[in-house]
Amino acid sequence: MPPRWLSFFVLAGAVIVVSTASILIRLAQAEGASSLTIAAVRLGLAAAILAPVAWLKARREILQLGRRELGLCLLSGLFLALHFWTWISSLEYTSVASSAALVTTNPLWVGLASAVLLRERPGTAAIAGIALTVVGSVLIFSADSGGSGRTATNPPLGNALALIGAISASGYLLVGRALRARISLTAYVWLAYAVAALLLGAAAAASGAVPASLSAEAWGFMALLAIGPQLIGHTAFNWAVRRLTATFVAIAIVGEPVGAALLAWFFFDEGFTALQLTGFVVLLAGIFAAARGEKFREAPT
Repeated sequence: MPPRWLSFFVLAGAVIVVSTASILIRLAQAEGASSLTIAAVRLGLAAAILAPVAWLKARREILQLGRRELGLCLLSGLFLALHFWTWISSLEYTSVASSAALVTTNPLWVGLASAVLLRERPGTAAIAGIALTVVGSVLIFSADSGGSGRTATNPPLGNALALIGAISASGYLLVGRALRARISLTAYVWLAYAVAALLLGAAAAASGAVPASLSAEAWGFMALLAIGPQLIGHTAFNWAVRRLTATFVAIAIVGEPVGAALLAWFFFDEGFTALQLTGFVVLLAGIFAAARGEKFREAPT
């Protein structure tokens, strides 16, 4: 078991890296890439880059997986594909602030499901952290309701897609929490990414999306999205979920919209209101509260 500080350090670094995803998605969308194409290319490139490593390090393990483990990997990939498809699509219909506020409600779903499925009863600190993250999300959502930021073409649809993205991300974290007690990180991550990439690729083909027609700039932004937020960020999440509870990892991921807002302010000169700033502070307070009460527990088998 690594030292306590290392797990928190890796998780914090992953949140920072993943915070760049919104910036890269915005840039790719500005180049004409559809949300489904961005999701498919993100997972496809990540799976392709990771394939040689998986073949060298985990080939025998992957070939010897039982039906239960393979089934859970398929389920994890399905959750991951649904998460990226719905979340990235939500940005086409609602504002970034509203989308981020709703997609980061996954601590609620993870906390509830962990108690029932994984028998990880949230402690007082974890419950306080969940409550603070919800309050912070509501504040950000309320600040955005006045129509600030990017024009929302269909807020109800966008908000529903973001909520589906939150629930599917929770399923991905919970399945990963159970699987990481049985298989290595390399095997699990490659299988989940590959399944998600195949599903998204099939959906993109069925929708008529043609990635080959995109500009070199769009491909570059999607490549950075695959290498940074996906390979580095999400792989670190899967490493951390083996050493920390799924509820805490989900709460820590809530720090992503804070980082994304700061990056948007730096790169795009996008300001935010005092109410949004309050929401960010409350979100960070929720992460801190959960960290104070976090206990290292092995995933149940």
